[in-house]
Amino acid sequence: MSNARFGKILTVWATLAAAFLVVSASAESKVRFIRLSEVQGLVQLDRNAGDGFDKAFLNLPVIEGSRLRTGRNGHAEVEFEDGSELRLTPNSEVDFTHLALEDDGQMISAVQLVSGTVYADLHPKKTGGSGRSGDPFRLSFGRESLSMADAAHLRVELAGATATVAVFKGKVTANSPSGTFEIAEKHRATIAIVNDDSAGPGKKDTLVIAKNYEDRPSDAWDREQTDYHDRYTSAGASSISSPYYYGAGDLSYYGNFMTVPGYGNVWRPYFVGASWSPFQDGGWTFYPGAGYMWVSGYPWGWIPYNYGNWAFAPGVGYVWQPGNWDTRNALPRLLNAPAGAIAPAAPATGHQTVMVGLGLAANSAVLPSRLTINPGSAAFGVPRGSVNHLDHLAKKMEKNSRPVEASTVLPESEATDSGQKGMTSYVTPPRTPNKPNCCQ
Repeated sequence: MSNARFGKILTVWATLAAAFLVVSASAESKVRFIRLSEVQGLVQLDRNAGDGFDKAFLNLPVIEGSRLRTGRNGHAEVEFEDGSELRLTPNSEVDFTHLALEDDGQMISAVQLVSGTVYADLHPKKTGGSGRSGDPFRLSFGRESLSMADAAHLRVELAGATATVAVFKGKVTANSPSGTFEIAEKHRATIAIVNDDSAGPGKKDTLVIAKNYEDRPSDAWDREQTDYHDRYTSAGASSISSPYYYGAGDLSYYGNFMTVPGYGNVWRPYFVGASWSPFQDGGWTFYPGAGYMWVSGYPWGWIPYNYGNWAFAPGVGYVWQPGNWDTRNALPRLLNAPAGAIAPAAPATGHQTVMVGLGLAANSAVLPSRLTINPGSAAFGVPRGSVNHLDHLAKKMEKNSRPVEASTVLPESEATDSGQKGMTSYVTPPRTPNKPNCCQ
């Protein structure tokens, strides 16, 4: 591709980005895009594009009006800008009824639990000098809702006309036609719901609060996700000085920061070489009001594609430059592209998801005991937290440019019985022509 043609493509990108920003700025409630950060097994997302539910993939944006549901073996997690997470266990469904960005910068999130069991791990960031608490979060079911303005971790189970709330940390305010109640830390609330169409005179929802709560098998999975975020997010966020925390933990797990002369403090994923391109694996997904958006297929592929720039550093390869936090990229930003580089081009028409390279990824419902990681894969198909010491593996690969095979970390529920929790090892297998793993 000639430099002139590539320059024209970048100009088109800039024009589309500017148009997108004008649309967003003119909206009464500014557009927000939160992240589908974990997909295991059968998970489906309705993007509110008029096509109903489609197969869900990692890093798909979630917008107001989206609906997310899991199948019998499905697990999913959604990350909000402040790093809070909402997790769905099998056979669960939620609607994102309100995702608003106010003029003062406050973000308001409201989610409707339609069925099943969800976990909310909330840690809103307080705004310095404003005197207000963190961004409000509301989880509704039936005529009831739970509101949290401060840090909290809870589980909500909806079975028929009964909802059970277990508060692990913090405190939660329950709101219903019967009144407002506070559920304290390490307490459980059982709410018997009376539907609007069946409620007669004097019939009210009932709420019973008790000390302690019963454990559920899915608590172990929730703890695994919480531990991952607690371990890696702070380091990733501090390295980029970003006001956003969603996806920051993946930067620490899947890559490292370095200083490159002329490019400053940059980040690069493990398992890449000078010929790797950040746009070789992913897809184009359509969203109403925004058109086609680039979605990365890499498990770390959120912040580097929504903020800052991808730049090509001679002798190093592609690196990500953090920054531009005030403006979310409508399309990926690419600087100093090498001769012959092919920029990703959005489909001209249609609404269907279009795959590029290895496409988009979803993790298997069952973690394999071993994974093969190939040179140039950028960890495509490696579930987060599944292998210890990715940096050690990356160094071995740099020395011999050969695939490496790694034992995976046993999930907590399995490791408890075997006594092998946290154990991992790796070997260098014979050279093979295997392609990067794709756990779809």
